[in-house]
Amino acid sequence: MDAFEKVRTRLETQPQEEYEIINPEIKHGDFVYYQEGCCLVRSKDEEADSDNYEVLFNLEELKLDQPFIDCIRVAPDEKYVAAKIRTEDSEASTCIVVKLSDQPVMVASFPNVSSFEWVKDEEYEDVLFYTFQRNLRCHDVYRATFGENKRNERFYTEKDPSFFVYLYLTKDSRFLTMNIMSKTTSEVWLIDGLSPWDPPVLIQKRIHGVLYYVEHRDDELYILTNVGEPTEFKLMRTAADTPAIMNWDLFFTMKRNTKVIDLDMFKDHCVLFLKHSNLLYVNVIGLADDSVRSLKLPPWACGFIMDSNSDPKNCPFQLCSPIRPPKYYIYKFAEGKLFEETGHEDPITKTSRVLRVEAKSKDGRLVPMTIFHKTDSEDLQKKPLLVHVYGAYGMDLKMNFRPERRALVDDGWILAYCHVRGGGELGLHWHTDGRLTKKLNGLADLEACIKTLHDQGFSQPSLTTLTAFSAGGVLVGALCNSKPELLRAVTMEAPFLDVLNTMMDTTLPLTLEELEEWGNPSSDQKHRSYIKSYCPYQNIKPQHYPSVHITAYENDERVPLKGIVNYTEKLKEAVMKHAKDNGEGYQAPNIILDIQPGGNHVIEDSHKKITAQIKFLYEELGLDSTGVFETLKKYVRF
Repeated sequence: MDAFEKVRTRLETQPQEEYEIINPEIKHGDFVYYQEGCCLVRSKDEEADSDNYEVLFNLEELKLDQPFIDCIRVAPDEKYVAAKIRTEDSEASTCIVVKLSDQPVMVASFPNVSSFEWVKDEEYEDVLFYTFQRNLRCHDVYRATFGENKRNERFYTEKDPSFFVYLYLTKDSRFLTMNIMSKTTSEVWLIDGLSPWDPPVLIQKRIHGVLYYVEHRDDELYILTNVGEPTEFKLMRTAADTPAIMNWDLFFTMKRNTKVIDLDMFKDHCVLFLKHSNLLYVNVIGLADDSVRSLKLPPWACGFIMDSNSDPKNCPFQLCSPIRPPKYYIYKFAEGKLFEETGHEDPITKTSRVLRVEAKSKDGRLVPMTIFHKTDSEDLQKKPLLVHVYGAYGMDLKMNFRPERRALVDDGWILAYCHVRGGGELGLHWHTDGRLTKKLNGLADLEACIKTLHDQGFSQPSLTTLTAFSAGGVLVGALCNSKPELLRAVTMEAPFLDVLNTMMDTTLPLTLEELEEWGNPSSDQKHRSYIKSYCPYQNIKPQHYPSVHITAYENDERVPLKGIVNYTEKLKEAVMKHAKDNGEGYQAPNIILDIQPGGNHVIEDSHKKITAQIKFLYEELGLDSTGVFETLKKYVRF
């Protein structure tokens, strides 16, 4: 409860735009480590919200443009701290290692680090394991020491280009897990947290289609895996000294249509963070008696924000939605109760509604949607509608708090989030039904969602807009080709629009890694024909299109600018031909490509991008944007 009070005080004394600025911080021993201004600092836990802190490193020494700390890890005995530094306009990162003493000093700097963790060897020397990323591919693991026996050596290299590697330290720090993953398959090795120079132990050799993740408690491994029927995640366990798959015992199964968001392990409890049928739950499993307590969370909640936590008695987390800032909750194991932050109650709870609706796709599958609108809105059919979609990689549609979404609802807009197949909202089968040669299921789902919204009185085609980023651009671009009459305007950010040519170019960094999602058009004619049937670039034709606004990034390595430029030029040609065929009275749609500098993939908090997209939507719908920008000033300083 003291933590709640600290957070509330911070929110009340800072501008509202800082709701979304969540700097990483980590508690270790008596100290909290975090970013303050342009510095890595630490302070005593009880003074974490004061100005009484110790500066450990000034990020300006790296000579980067507006650097920020992305991740912090502290060595077991607090002799060293490591921090990953990034900038807004690039995915490149630098890991610095600072020796903690009366005069803290940086002792090492490693470029292009992805994940990293500390362990301590038999001689009490701190060892840093880290993964090295090259061309967006993370295949190499290194280990380094910084004392008298200073060393930095390669520990492991993954040979299969469709797999990547990341490191995870179990909650009790007993094992460092080396996770080797593809989009559908995983393999995990255990590095002894007490003897890190010993060879790692393989838990289970990779089996195609089998995913698993590992935690540890009291000499037992708890394994979250999809092995067996049904092929959804289930919790299994085995003794740490007999880790192979034939020894895994079923411990807990999930209900159908359940997505496992996260798992947290405590001394006597395992906590599962779940999404079941588009609603959030927390399941608390008592490890002493295998009891299960399932807690249904408030219906307004759409996403979890996990807290790094070392308190064995409590499990804190935050809940949020696209229009509501994060709110703190804490589950107390001793009392068996969930407590919520009290005091400040966001007015959006009374001024808006959240609805869970289902659309029936053409094959009969029910597709969940989450809808937000003002409580006092009258005649919703005449209100503007902004539809969100993603539908790829088994990832959920992002439902985190966004100030611009809040401002749109305050200004009378309807927001609709369509959880189509290809995403992961209803479990692993939801992803399987929307990838490879089932990708068109996602397109059918999106079409059904928009038609259902209109049929149920939410807006109309002339006031309907659609937005997506990255791989969500595939479905948006495909819908613009197949059913343009459903839409008035579209905004996309760093969209994937030329699927066929991209997946045939194996020189691009992610092509081989993503064959399991899109297929291999170079070697499989069936995949090639199928991709060609829906690829946005391949299916542009002279017809009436909605107006389109695309934000792209000059040096984006994930979605090459060339494909976006080619798509835009081809779309403009088709629009011009259609306009010419229809004569002088035809009002052609606007096709806008806004190329931003930098090499990041998606810059979520870019004020320039937010302003341009909102201005575009209001102008296309013939609406006055004065009110929305006045509202937005409450949250974002322009």
